[in-house]
Amino acid sequence: MIGRTMRTLTGGLNRIGAIAHKELLQLLRDRLTLAMMVGIPALQLVLFGYAIDVDVRNVPTAVLDRSQSAESRKLLGELQATQTFDLVREAVDEHDANRLLEASRVGAVIVIPPDFAREFYRGRGAIVSILADASDPTVSRAIALSAQGFAQSMSTRMTSFSDAPGDQRRPGPDQDMVRPEPIRIEVLPLYNPERRTAVFVVPGLVGVILTMTMMLFTALAVVRERERGTFEFLIATPVRRGEVMLGKIVPYLAVGFMQVGIVLTLGVLLFDVPIHGSLWQLAVGALPFLAAMLSMGLFVSAVSRSQLQATQLSFFFFLPSMLLSGFMFPFDAMPIAAQWIGECLPLTHFLRIVRGIVLKGATLSTLGMELAAIGAFFTVAFVLASLTFRKRLG
Repeated sequence: MIGRTMRTLTGGLNRIGAIAHKELLQLLRDRLTLAMMVGIPALQLVLFGYAIDVDVRNVPTAVLDRSQSAESRKLLGELQATQTFDLVREAVDEHDANRLLEASRVGAVIVIPPDFAREFYRGRGAIVSILADASDPTVSRAIALSAQGFAQSMSTRMTSFSDAPGDQRRPGPDQDMVRPEPIRIEVLPLYNPERRTAVFVVPGLVGVILTMTMMLFTALAVVRERERGTFEFLIATPVRRGEVMLGKIVPYLAVGFMQVGIVLTLGVLLFDVPIHGSLWQLAVGALPFLAAMLSMGLFVSAVSRSQLQATQLSFFFFLPSMLLSGFMFPFDAMPIAAQWIGECLPLTHFLRIVRGIVLKGATLSTLGMELAAIGAFFTVAFVLASLTFRKRLG
């Protein structure tokens, strides 16, 4: 009895070992899956451990200096030294400053009034305004905290400008008329004054959901047809390959617009997300992004031999898009190399479009650079998909 049990157990273990050996050989022969097993953990480690940094630094900042004095230049130099602000532009006027904020070219605008130096030396409290793009609450809070701490430290240091006359080194002789702080910095949070996270996240989810679903739907649909043998039959018809791919894209455009409507409707009803811009302009801005993601799905399907591989490749593209686009972490807090990669991803530019239109009331003319970047990605993805299909199925 014991011997029979041992033989049954041994036979079962041998059969399990044979199946495991067969699966191991199959896995080793599937180079794409093997590369994914190594590449995805390595990619996650690099992205989470190196590229992602929640400490906000070097926020692109524009300057509207109406004082043009030695004191204002010293103030701007000190703000630059805090490493929170990166003074990259000079605004011509208030309209130009608002345009830069709407287009997400800058995250803050420092406004120095014409009477800055006079009010400082007279002891009435020189006021500097910082317009902060609060559509990203993390960046807005970092700007507010940095400005608050900076004002406290600068209030004492700026009372001794070396180029001021001797009798003006101290603000006002009558201390009862002097404000406690010679410099005040007021941060004005725009577009999301309450700094609610839902207002920032919900519009971004439009791009994230479209990135995941559009690429995955197209890739799986084409691979499924190839596995069933119907796609080769379609290629054999008089329809051209480019026409086949465009025909595959068009139905999913309608699906994408439906998803945009669902996310925005639920965002308004459940999270009270304001919509300040034109929904028609948002639809036009979403069109090239949808086409780019669907073209990327066609390319993924062309290099995949199974639905599992298509899913793995889609995830391999989706993960950097989600982490390096500014959806989860402040884009300006990332290292320069990570920002370069993020600028190559269409989701980065679409997030600026959807947040600009929905939260800031921006127009497509203001966001032309983002549309051009997405259009360039679509062109490259569609050409690669066309060439790959010709190579694999021609």
